[in-house]
Amino acid sequence: MKIGELSQRTNTPVRMLRYYEEQGLIHSERLPNGYRNYEDYVVDRVWQVRGLLDVGLPTRIIKQILPCLDSSRAIHLPYVTPDMIATLEHERDRMAEKIECLTKNHRAINDYLEAVSHEIRAS
Repeated sequence: MKIGELSQRTNTPVRMLRYYEEQGLIHSERLPNGYRNYEDYVVDRVWQVRGLLDVGLPTRIIKQILPCLDSSRAIHLPYVTPDMIATLEHERDRMAEKIECLTKNHRAINDYLEAVSHEIRAS
C-alpha cells in the first residue's frame, strides 16, 4: 500500500510515517517510480509505535524493543544495557499507573452511564 493509504488506515500523518521510517521503526520498499510501498503488517506496527510513543517511550528505545513485540523469542541481548533496562522498568511502571487511572475512569463513566440509563428508564 502507498503511504497515503497507510496514513488513512492508521490515522497517522504522512509526515509522521516518514519520520518513523527515518528512525527505522517501519520499513517500505521503493517502487520504480520512487513511491514507498508498505506491506499490510506495517499497519499494526504503526499502531504499536504510536502506543509506545503515547506512553512516553523515546524512539531509540522503541526501535530496540520492536523485535520483542513480534515474538518474545526475538530478544537481542547484545543491545540490552543497564540504562535500557532501567528505562523500560520506569516506563512499565508509568504504564501501569496510567492503566490503573484509565480503569478507574472507565468504571466511573460506566457507573454514570448506568445510573443515567436507569433514571431515564424510570422516568
